[in-house]
Amino acid sequence: MYLSIGIVLLALLLLVVFGVCRKRAAIKKVCSMSSCDKCELLSSLIAPFGYCYDSHWDIISSRVDAWQREIGYTALFDRAAASFNMVFDYLPVYFIWQERTWLIEFWKGQYGINTGAEIGVYYADRVLLPGEYSTAHFNAVDDSDMLLMSFDLSKGPNTLAEISKRTWWLTAFCMGRFSKPEQLCLRTAIRFPDRDMMHSFLNALHETGVDRDAVSVCGCELQICFCGPQNRHYGWFARLQRRWAQFWNRIFCKVYLRITAPFCATIDRLLYLYYLLPFAFRKMLTPRKYKGCRKCKKCKKCRKCKKCKE
Repeated sequence: MYLSIGIVLLALLLLVVFGVCRKRAAIKKVCSMSSCDKCELLSSLIAPFGYCYDSHWDIISSRVDAWQREIGYTALFDRAAASFNMVFDYLPVYFIWQERTWLIEFWKGQYGINTGAEIGVYYADRVLLPGEYSTAHFNAVDDSDMLLMSFDLSKGPNTLAEISKRTWWLTAFCMGRFSKPEQLCLRTAIRFPDRDMMHSFLNALHETGVDRDAVSVCGCELQICFCGPQNRHYGWFARLQRRWAQFWNRIFCKVYLRITAPFCATIDRLLYLYYLLPFAFRKMLTPRKYKGCRKCKKCKKCRKCKKCKE
């Protein structure tokens, strides 16, 4: 009996020593790297997941060639978001232009351990009836139809991120920061190719109930202030699900900050996590596997699937 207890204690001691040594080695690796080397390494690590690093604001953003582009959008993503620990306010704007139904949607809220925001531009292959919006699949726009978009995301008096790009999906994620969606303010600007498209979008935007004072127009550029609580009513189960997701999001944020406490910048925290707990690094970027990969019988892991290119 005493021998068994001794073996267990020795094993625990070895685990502690191994953990301390691994932690020191990870810190040493990160500290020995130059800023350029850090950016290059992090970019190579997160590029397969569809993301890039913005060193100016110390945020994670999306790439134009992200694999998510092939998936497109359906309203089911928003309805099921809380199941993936994503709790956000969203504003979809459907409008018709050039014999197609277009969708420009805005999001702001909590994405797991990230406070973030998004703008996505999509279209269907035909003109849809309003009753089809909730079930239709939308494709991400082609390169020729991408729009010049920008936004700044703020929480109270603090600006969390500013980003501008000609793209189909503009995003900014602040890792390790917890927020309630109603605490965030998203100020956006979209430049349209012509006034006809802009006015078509503007008319549809007014139909969503957005306050006219929150919208301004200058030439072919339209600015929208998407702030405060959203006038959207959820059922009791959805409210419970969102609160449960936020409960865990807050805990995971604290765990992430605790584990990566030796560093302050996102780039240092992520690289430290990559060296210390590589499985946690990958899990954080892909919390759930894309269900579409189940159809691919040749691969067992989604990141190896050529279809979803993750």
